Amino acid sequence: MKDHLKYSMEIGVAGSDSNVGRSRDQYEPLDRPLFGESSNRDRLVNLVVGTLTGVMVLSTVISAFAYSGDTSVKVPNVYFALCVLFILISHLILIYWYRQGDLEPKFRNLIYYNAFTMLLLCICANIYIFVVDPSKH
Repeated sequence: MKDHLKYSMEIGVAGSDSNVGRSRDQYEPLDRPLFGESSNRDRLVNLVVGTLTGVMVLSTVISAFAYSGDTSVKVPNVYFALCVLFILISHLILIYWYRQGDLEPKFRNLIYYNAFTMLLLCICANIYIFVVDPSKH
């Protein structure tokens, strides 16, 4: 039986299907990243987009609670900040699924698009929070 198994392995019938004589690193599918290796450029873009989005969302939430022009917290500002937080949560779930390999690579563009729209929403919220009400002057 050992001779038959040895012969089968040599001709590629059992086990490795024509991987005989080739290095294991070339054909181990579990060792390779699911969607290819990410380059330094991709990592840098992800870091910049993530940092910028995180800083903007954090500043928007802090501004909604801390800045109010008078002593009371304005409910619309807090509501706007909560909406931004809910969008951020769904965005983070999408990133988590992407990093786990549950989503295809084309979803990376959707993640960038969501980050861009979240940045625009944060800018809009900050303008709404910090603009002086013209009726008070």
